[in-house]
Amino acid sequence: MSSRAKKIFLILSVVVPFVIYSAVYYAPIIRNAPFQEKYFVSLEYKWGGAKLENSYNSATGEFKYLDKNDSLVNKNIKLNDRDIKYLDSIADVQGFWNLPSVIANSEDDLKNANQLRYVIKFNYQKKSKEVTYFPSFNGNEKMKGAASKMQKEIELTLIDKEDEAK
Repeated sequence: MSSRAKKIFLILSVVVPFVIYSAVYYAPIIRNAPFQEKYFVSLEYKWGGAKLENSYNSATGEFKYLDKNDSLVNKNIKLNDRDIKYLDSIADVQGFWNLPSVIANSEDDLKNANQLRYVIKFNYQKKSKEVTYFPSFNGNEKMKGAASKMQKEIELTLIDKEDEAK
C-alpha cells in the first residue's frame, strides 16, 4: 500500500466517521439554539381539569389557584433571574425541547374534563414550546419522567416564591 493510499484510508476510516458523528450529535443542540436563557420571555404554567382553573404567568406575575375550600386565590409572584436560569437549565437537562406537544394515553384523556393535566409553555423571543402532560400517562417512562420532573420543579419554585412573599 502506498503512502498516499494509507492517508486516504486513514481519512476515510477516522475523520469521516468523526464528522458524521459530530453532525448527528450536535444537530439537536443547534436546532434548539433559540431556547437559550438569554432569549427567555416568559413561562406559562396551567393545571387542573379541562378548564385549567389554576395558572401562573411569569410575564405578568399573575398566580391563580383554587385552595382547599375551592375559593380562587389571586397573587402576584415574580420570578427572579436565578429562578428563570434554574428552570431553563432543568428544561435543558430533562430534554423538554424534544418532548411531544401532548403526553397522553389516548384521545379519551384529552376529552375527559375531569382528567388532571398540566400545560407548560416556555416562551422565547423567536420560539415557544408548549407541552400538555397527563400524569396518568403510562407510555414511555423517559418521556413521562422528563415532563413530571419539569412540572414538579416549576411547582416547587412557585411554592418557594409564594412562601417568600408571605
